[in-house]
Amino acid sequence: MSDITERHAITRVRHELKMRKLSVSRVQNLTPHMVRVTVTGPDLEGFVTASPDDHVKLFFPVDDGAINTPTMTPEGPVFAEGVTPSPARDYTPRRYNAAHNELDIDFVLHGEGPASTWAERVKVGDTLGVGGPRGSMIVPHDFDHYVLVGDETALPAIGRWLEELPASTPVTVLVEIGSNEEKQILARDVHWFVRDRSLPSLDDTLAALPIPRGDTFWWVATESKRARSLRSLLVETRGIDKDWVKATGYWQAD
Repeated sequence: MSDITERHAITRVRHELKMRKLSVSRVQNLTPHMVRVTVTGPDLEGFVTASPDDHVKLFFPVDDGAINTPTMTPEGPVFAEGVTPSPARDYTPRRYNAAHNELDIDFVLHGEGPASTWAERVKVGDTLGVGGPRGSMIVPHDFDHYVLVGDETALPAIGRWLEELPASTPVTVLVEIGSNEEKQILARDVHWFVRDRSLPSLDDTLAALPIPRGDTFWWVATESKRARSLRSLLVETRGIDKDWVKATGYWQAD
C-alpha cells in the first residue's frame, strides 16, 4: 500500500473553543423524519467550520427552560456549582452563512433523546446552546475520486461534501434511509438504500463496488459497530490504504 503523499496530506486544525447561546430563526421540515433548524445571534459571529464532518456540541434546555453551558477553563469545561448541566449531543454544522450570520443544523427525528425531542417541538425564538467546533480534519480536494457512505445521520455531512467538492470531481454516494420518503435532493446523484428492503443492501453493494481508478478517499459514517465493520471491509478485506479511509460512528445501537 502507498503512503500518503504531500499531495494528499490530511491535516487537522484546532479552533478556539467558544460557547454560544443562539436563537432559532427558522424551522424547515426536509423530510418526514428530518428537520432543519436555523439559529442566529450576536454570539454566532466569528463561527468557523472548515470541514464537512465537523461537529458542534449542542446544549438543550433543562426542566426550567434554561440553557446551562459550561465555562471553559485550562482544565476543561466546568459547570457552575449547583447548576444542572444542559443535555448535550454532537451534531454536524450543515451550513454556515457568515453574510447572514446563520447556522443550519439538521436533526433526524427518531422519537427519543433530548435532541430529537427538542427538534420535534422547536419553534422560532427558542434558544439553543452551541459549543465548538473544537477542530477540523481537512481532507484535500486533490483525490481522483471520493466515496461517501452513510445512513440518515450522515446526510448533513454528505450534503456538505457534495456542495464543497469541485464539481468536476467524481463522487460515489451510498446512503441508507428508513423509507423512500426520506430521500433528499442533494448536489450530486445518490444511490439510496431503504433499510431492510433494498437488495442488494448498502453493505453488500460496498463490498462489491469496483475500486475507482486513481487515488480514492473513502468516508463512512453510520452506527458505531457498523462503521468499524465497514472500515474493516475496506482496509482488511479489500486492501485499501488505511490512511485514505475515515470511518466514524455517529451513534450507538442499544
